[in-house]
Amino acid sequence: MKKASKFEKVAARCWNVLNEGKPFTPVYVIGIFLLFHFADWQEGDFWSSFGIGLLSIAPLLAIYFIFDFPITLRKYLWIPFIGAFLLYGGPSIELTLFALGMYFFFTVIFWGTIYYHLRIGTTLWNFTRFWKLVLKNSDSTSGNSQEQIPKFLTLLAVLQGNTYGYQLEGSIPWLATLAFSIAVLVFSIVLHRLLFNWKPEEIPTYTQNVEPESAKTDRIVMVVIDGCRKDRLAEAKTPFLDWLAKNGTQFDQMETVYPARTVVCFSSMFTGTYPREHGITSNMVYKLGITCESIFDSLRKVGKKGRLLGVAHLVDSMGDDVDTYTAVAKNDQVDGMIINRAKEIMEEKNPDLMIVQLISTDQTGHSRGALYEEYREKIEEADAHVAGFYQWLTEKGYMGNTTFMVCADHGQSDGIGGHGHLDEGERFVPFIMHGPAIRQGVKVDAKHSLVSVAPTLAYLLGAPYPNKSRGPVLTEALREEGIQDEKEKVHRHHTSA
Repeated sequence: MKKASKFEKVAARCWNVLNEGKPFTPVYVIGIFLLFHFADWQEGDFWSSFGIGLLSIAPLLAIYFIFDFPITLRKYLWIPFIGAFLLYGGPSIELTLFALGMYFFFTVIFWGTIYYHLRIGTTLWNFTRFWKLVLKNSDSTSGNSQEQIPKFLTLLAVLQGNTYGYQLEGSIPWLATLAFSIAVLVFSIVLHRLLFNWKPEEIPTYTQNVEPESAKTDRIVMVVIDGCRKDRLAEAKTPFLDWLAKNGTQFDQMETVYPARTVVCFSSMFTGTYPREHGITSNMVYKLGITCESIFDSLRKVGKKGRLLGVAHLVDSMGDDVDTYTAVAKNDQVDGMIINRAKEIMEEKNPDLMIVQLISTDQTGHSRGALYEEYREKIEEADAHVAGFYQWLTEKGYMGNTTFMVCADHGQSDGIGGHGHLDEGERFVPFIMHGPAIRQGVKVDAKHSLVSVAPTLAYLLGAPYPNKSRGPVLTEALREEGIQDEKEKVHRHHTSA
């Protein structure tokens, strides 16, 4: 399988400008306004008037960049729109229709049909499904029509009113625009404090439930089925994962992190902490690299090696610890190609920790919806790929004293498989551990977080915890030998301290 090229890495970053809702809103408003008024570009005062108008909406652009309005919050965005309509009388019907038409062309035709056809081979008839997904999507991406439409119509109303007000009268109502911006800011703050209350609680202390000591396993192989929704997995026919859970430990309430975006989740899983500490807050990474230690750094301290096989934009956070693969491949073939590449890395580099990201399930959710049969079928295909990989590892002698783990980084909600703000289907993910060091036939009902992944990996491999690791080691999954003694040591240490 081809590695992700430099062009693909740059293209992935550029695409995130249009994919992520925060940067999309200002880019779309400015672009649509300029396209609509293309015929006026040659007029002498257009650009100066546009510049003044754009300056006047800068505070509103900042507010809508800072604040997301996902899930139940997006319906309240029509209140600022009504205010803008009453104050500025717009946007005009022509500009409104143009903006709406171009929005659905971008999301349904360009993104949902042409883009997915060229990148993963989705049918050119995908628009017949995708328009329904855009209307239902609840996450704060550009594909969330119920959030983006009131946002860009409000901004266009103010921009059009002030641009042409300045062009005709030589001035704009600065005081009224400032007052409107302040009102929207206060409205947004109050709304989020009162209603934005579904974020997971963060663990306030660093990892301390057991002290890291000698390795309990020789190797860990971990497969992350990107975007695998837990309830859809339960509906699917997955004989291998069922066997793995029956003969290992399954965590029934493993919670992802907020926001549940792929690069954020992977960063949290393999640092053991939250976005405010590792610095990755969305798939749109403005400053490359995590700002704390990762499990890969911990392994280097004890002379061990870890590798992560994943898509191009994981390089933005994990850098050289990532072996990339191209995401430009037929969706029916890509997971098999990934597994083949994982086998090559095992033979070439023989890592102590091997992490593999499968992407077909996630891509199906985004392109065809997570509540349709195609998504369930992709989960079943992922099960077969994981089974084949496990069998190959066994035949090649890699599974002697090896811990094998399967999980997801996040689930997916209704619509275009959105994920980020923990709508239904996103929050809890499948999580299974198996191996000689792992208890058999155990189902853990207590709530845990994916920030426990890094310290658990470190503990099993006899490495120190990453320096900002907050998740507790998942001791419920570990065989009792030695665990109780180490808990006693931790207890004595904190008592004496």
